[in-house]
Amino acid sequence: MAFTDYQQLTLTRRDNGVLLITLDRPEARNAINGALRDDLNAAWERFRGDEDAWVGILTANGDVYCAGGDLKDGAGSVGTFAGTFWEKPTINSFESGMELFKPTIAAVHGPCVGYGLTGVLFCDFVIATPAATFSYPEVRLGVPTIVGAIRLPRRIGWANAMELLLTGEPMSAQRAVEVGLVWRLAEPDELQSQAHAWAEVLTRAAPLAQRATKEVAWRTADMGWIESVRFGEVMRKVAGATDDVAEGLQAWREKREPDWRGR
Repeated sequence: MAFTDYQQLTLTRRDNGVLLITLDRPEARNAINGALRDDLNAAWERFRGDEDAWVGILTANGDVYCAGGDLKDGAGSVGTFAGTFWEKPTINSFESGMELFKPTIAAVHGPCVGYGLTGVLFCDFVIATPAATFSYPEVRLGVPTIVGAIRLPRRIGWANAMELLLTGEPMSAQRAVEVGLVWRLAEPDELQSQAHAWAEVLTRAAPLAQRATKEVAWRTADMGWIESVRFGEVMRKVAGATDDVAEGLQAWREKREPDWRGR
């Protein structure tokens, strides 16, 4: 199913529950202007709320994955909101804190810059071509990186994060694999097929159990041990009340593949 209410990206949901978000502003190197930013937020919101979409893939058309924020539309690329500084929301979009516990994959080719890299950090798995590069050039423009500076150290460790954040230099795909930013490399003609193949693997597991597990992993990173275990047990109770748990146990007894419904 293709969704047509987007200006600068394409959105397609396949029958297997995989939703594909494709940046589609190649004439501007997929730089994030206000329209593309709004499209991205709307697409992720749709994915989060769609009960038939279980795994998301983020990718891009053109030779450049994303050139970062569009400096010709600075206000639009970072969002505009009513009110003074104090009333403006800070958890308002996928790049600044939207919570999403469905599995996500980024399929990256070419340069992935600034805002584009922050979006990639929103994803659980990053598959990239050997020629892909990753950078936060903001410090070379005299401005700080904010959300990337929050997310990146948790993802790849302090020194590796500072390598990107404090120099503004691009990181090669191979180096990104070494530090844990990229999960797997794929040749350009295999990038999309590998991303979809991995998404297919992810759809074989119970979707609600996946989301509960991911939420436990995410939230307990900042909890003490006792609080973490308590929270995990609560999530186990919640997931245990779903139809998928009954289906999983019944399928195990009948020695067949389960028919997950995400309910």
